[in-house]
Amino acid sequence: MKAFLTGGTGYIGRHVVRALIERGTHCAVVSRAGTDPWHDDRVRVIRGDPRTGGAWQEALAGADLVINLAGAAIVEPPKWWTDTRKRLIRSSRIDTTQRLSETIRTLAPPPAMFVSGSAVGYYGSRDDDVLDEDAGPGDDFLADLCVEWEAAAREVADMTTVLRLRMAPVLGVDSPLFRPMIPPFKLGIGGPWGSGKQWWPWIHIDDVVGLLLHAIDRRANGALNVVAPSPVTVHDFAKALGHALGRPAVARVPAFVLRMSFGEAADALLASQRVDPARARALGYQFRLPDLAAALGDVFGR
Repeated sequence: MKAFLTGGTGYIGRHVVRALIERGTHCAVVSRAGTDPWHDDRVRVIRGDPRTGGAWQEALAGADLVINLAGAAIVEPPKWWTDTRKRLIRSSRIDTTQRLSETIRTLAPPPAMFVSGSAVGYYGSRDDDVLDEDAGPGDDFLADLCVEWEAAAREVADMTTVLRLRMAPVLGVDSPLFRPMIPPFKLGIGGPWGSGKQWWPWIHIDDVVGLLLHAIDRRANGALNVVAPSPVTVHDFAKALGHALGRPAVARVPAFVLRMSFGEAADALLASQRVDPARARALGYQFRLPDLAAALGDVFGR
């Protein structure tokens, strides 16, 4: 099988490519920097920008599977959501997805499956509501972004299977979302943020890859919540992280401090999202690390 990926050199993408080549899949990865973290004959890295046309489109033409994981970081301290930053966040996702869909539409035959990223930000902040894949979208910046992002992927749903991945924050040693949390907790000055009562979805990187491959093997379509089956409150998440590091976790960070530090981007940290992986259960996926304590223990080798 041949796979084509955008965002393949990012944190999640590197793990996905490694899992694919271990199954014997040959991968073509488009990268703006042209970096090759694999150095494997089964991976071809194509330098290019998937937001614009180029040589990468020729590689896509022979793919059985297209996986779109491209996107600039949503929360990247100390960067605020300025108008310029918002345009970059949108362009890196929506323009890329639209260009992929446009290219797929020119192919005969098209790839058998198009897997495109999205995020649990689709749901907005919903207090204690349980959010499965049938829940409607929110009405903030991230929700609007995800709605438009997913719509760009659905443009080819009439000619190929389209799977939309609504991903939660990922736990892993080098996870760009998780890594900034670790230093303050190691110093004993970490703790809950905001009220601490908001629901915090999460998933271990092994289950991101495992669920993705499971869904691909079953040619799943539509939305898929890529999230562990045991959401926790921010208070419990901070407590578990502190315990995993052998440190107290009582230094609460008020919401106003987050807003002073991150501006509107603090909304992504203060949202309450009790996201349920209903579709994963329906597909028969068995989570490898469904429990937060075990997942953190795996990350830190405990």
